[in-house]
Amino acid sequence: MATDSFSEDNLVGEGSFGRVYKAQFSDGKVLAVKKLNLTALPSRSSDEFIEIVANITRLHHPNLTELVGYCSEHGQRLLVYEFHKNGALYDLLQLSDEPLSWNDRVKIALGTARALEYLHEVCSPSVIHKNFKSSNILLDMELNPHLSDCGLEGLVPNAEFQLNMGYSAPEVAMSGQYTMKSDVYSFGVVMLELMTGRKPFDSSRPRSEQSLVQWATPQLHDIDALDRMVDPALKGLYPAKSLSRFADVIALCVQSEPEFRPPMSEVVQALVRLVKRVKMSNRMAGGDGQETSRRAGDQDDYIL
Repeated sequence: MATDSFSEDNLVGEGSFGRVYKAQFSDGKVLAVKKLNLTALPSRSSDEFIEIVANITRLHHPNLTELVGYCSEHGQRLLVYEFHKNGALYDLLQLSDEPLSWNDRVKIALGTARALEYLHEVCSPSVIHKNFKSSNILLDMELNPHLSDCGLEGLVPNAEFQLNMGYSAPEVAMSGQYTMKSDVYSFGVVMLELMTGRKPFDSSRPRSEQSLVQWATPQLHDIDALDRMVDPALKGLYPAKSLSRFADVIALCVQSEPEFRPPMSEVVQALVRLVKRVKMSNRMAGGDGQETSRRAGDQDDYIL
């Protein structure tokens, strides 16, 4: 069997819906197999499962992880996806010895924003992800992001969804109801992870800093505070105005009142403008594509 009978050696991830294994085939092809945890999911008939799979197969976007097959036999429910070699964004931020550059972080934010925009505003009916987090953003060899677990929300009713510590919008914690606006909030949390390199919730930190949103939100419009908040792994190599505009988008997304959060199409537009101006600043700085340090000063006027 391609997964070596679901050997622990091939385990690449574990999440709300089950475990993910790397599957190596004789022709050299590598895929990811999600083995659904049936004890944690409400009982579904085979027909219901196949209907959910059919809905997932209708989702096509460059920034979504593509479902390529499924299995519903012998008491198992398996979903087969394309495999992305760079793994989950969460692991790259928390475990990798090679930090992501600022440009890569903006690129990842834009790609995942486009994925959510597609689910919310292009799909009919709209798809609410409900489980948006950095461990569900997979990166390929070029660091293009691919959102996973799309369409799986149909497996679990709202009331039975487990809250994702640090990612869940305040209204979800209160009512258990997920909406497009709660996805926008979770997206803002991932942007905070990209900016700060911190976990969304970290019990090892002082109480006032454990919740990333609660710690960061009061500081998002303070330029000097942003310089202290940014991921130390960047070593100062980021455009100050780009960081400031990035923080402005975060502030909109993580507002406590859902009606004030922007639709994902507006988030995409803001990030596209940011990317364009960063590219323009690189050309004016000599075209070498290198990030500009906040401390460089004289380049800031050209950077969003």
